[in-house]
Amino acid sequence: MIRKLLIANRGEIACRIARTCRRMGIATVAVFSDADRDSMHVREADEAMRVGPAEAAQSYLDADAIVEAALASGADAIHPGYGFLSENPTLPKLCDRNGLVWIGPSARAIESMGSKIRARRIASDAGVAGVPGYAGEDQSDARFAAEAAAIGYPLLVKASAGGGGRGMRRIDRPDELLPALALARREAEAAFADPSLLLEKLILRPRHIEVQIAGDKHGNLVHLYERECSIQRNYQKLVEEAPAPRLRAETRANLHEAALRIAAAIGYDSLGTVEFILDAEGGPPLFLEMNTRLQVEHGVTELITGLDLVEWQIRIASGERLPLTREQIECRGAAIEVRLNAEDPAAGYRPCSGAIVGFHADPAPGLRIDTGIGAGSTVTPYYDSMLAKVIAHGADRTSAVARLSAALGRIAIFGVTTNQAFLRDIVRH
Repeated sequence: MIRKLLIANRGEIACRIARTCRRMGIATVAVFSDADRDSMHVREADEAMRVGPAEAAQSYLDADAIVEAALASGADAIHPGYGFLSENPTLPKLCDRNGLVWIGPSARAIESMGSKIRARRIASDAGVAGVPGYAGEDQSDARFAAEAAAIGYPLLVKASAGGGGRGMRRIDRPDELLPALALARREAEAAFADPSLLLEKLILRPRHIEVQIAGDKHGNLVHLYERECSIQRNYQKLVEEAPAPRLRAETRANLHEAALRIAAAIGYDSLGTVEFILDAEGGPPLFLEMNTRLQVEHGVTELITGLDLVEWQIRIASGERLPLTREQIECRGAAIEVRLNAEDPAAGYRPCSGAIVGFHADPAPGLRIDTGIGAGSTVTPYYDSMLAKVIAHGADRTSAVARLSAALGRIAIFGVTTNQAFLRDIVRH
């Protein structure tokens, strides 16, 4: 069993992982940049190691520095959290070479799903249809123009190696195609060092549904139900809930089966999420992508199943079999989550930074708040603007929404502007 684990992340997810490790009796090592020296995740770990300056590229994204910190601290495992290096195969390969346990899927699985083009081919070979589009090797403007005409407008152009809306553009008319391709290529090259693009038919009334799956190193695979993440802004999720509401039983079963087929095709051996698009006008689930890591919104799945998914990751990485069979995993009630960000909706959602003067949230039944900040914390401009995830659980969706709405009315954050009022309006709508 793992004795000491280095958490290769920061903020709320680092605090979240440390919480599970404490319960399991595993010592923790935090890493920090110069900007995070006094952050909550540093205080909550048993020890901490500096990994570089404030810029993420020279600290949290430096795989060599992360491994050096693990070895210097005597850690025997690394958990990447989400973001940063969590879907970069370099870190698990370095772990393997240095005798460290990687809390995540194999580098091969990460590489299989890291390219959207390759992932689509794997899904297709597994009998799972994707969103109609073009994901070929010919990346010339002429080929994209011909494929766009065949698919029909409107379209989305996407970065093959991308995520989070980077390298993504909507195209409504043929004259918009070439400028959008040029811009998307530049963004993709800058963000992912890979200018490869793909085209997708734009689904005008989409539902974004994802399936949580878990696999072990013994060939066992299960799903842990699904989540709906359709409420987004600029392709960034704002609200996530589980289970997905208003789904026909047949559609729900098809989603679960398709996710398991894709995971089985790559021998998946950790926690992961398979994402689909459903057209509100009808039709089968269409494969979108697979995230080979713990998802930001994993908490809603934890609340409906009563399971600790970080513990599952650690046990799987330690070589244990899945703790439960599919038949033993129950869905109880409903859960819904919003992401509380330091941003100003009145200024085009501009990220905000500054000192947190006060942070108050009353505890309440069915309420969970995952955060990495408190009074005295500083929000810097170097990293993601998310301050906390506010998650509510209830016997049904109505009660979960009511609890979340009430919580958003009681939370008080002073010192930086947030999207709290905007989220409250969404939940009450």
